[in-house]
Amino acid sequence: MNEQTSAASSQYLSFIIAGEEYALGILQVKEIIEYDTVTRVPGTPAWVRGVFNLRGSVVPVVDLSVKLGMPPSTLTRWSCIVVVEVKLGQERLVLGLLSDAIGQVIELEPEAVMPPPSFGTPIHVDYLLGMGRLGTGKKFVLLLDIDHVLSSQEVLSASVLRAPVEAPLAEEVPAAPPEASEPEAGERPGPPV
Repeated sequence: MNEQTSAASSQYLSFIIAGEEYALGILQVKEIIEYDTVTRVPGTPAWVRGVFNLRGSVVPVVDLSVKLGMPPSTLTRWSCIVVVEVKLGQERLVLGLLSDAIGQVIELEPEAVMPPPSFGTPIHVDYLLGMGRLGTGKKFVLLLDIDHVLSSQEVLSASVLRAPVEAPLAEEVPAAPPEASEPEAGERPGPPV
């Protein structure tokens, strides 16, 4: 591979939500952490799972499955939080994205990124940057435009996303128990974090 080609390729982190593989640009990902105690905050939208403490900072956790119009994520031993930096209006905020499992870091050349189809994807096409063709081209990963997914007016109005939580925190949701469900045959859960 020559220098020009490698400079044009982009890296993405893939993860699983509701059985589908999605990916985010690696530069937006700050870190991946094991799902631990998340505290619910009363009055927040259904897609805000709660908040957690990240080295002294209160970080909201968004259940992307719910935000994308699917059933809530079920916690398993592979559940993790992908900590990302997103642009909301003129602000850059740190949020956690609940993921069923982490996939891998993938590198895509520009010609491997296709425009999203106008129908047939599990989410609204406006939330996609495109579809990344993996390997021989038989499998695709959905490339999320996370700034767009989280930039709607409803997200901007969710005060827990924009300011430290001052209200008393409600129930805590513990991490999944060790006897959490195993993946079905053929599923690729990804390595535990």
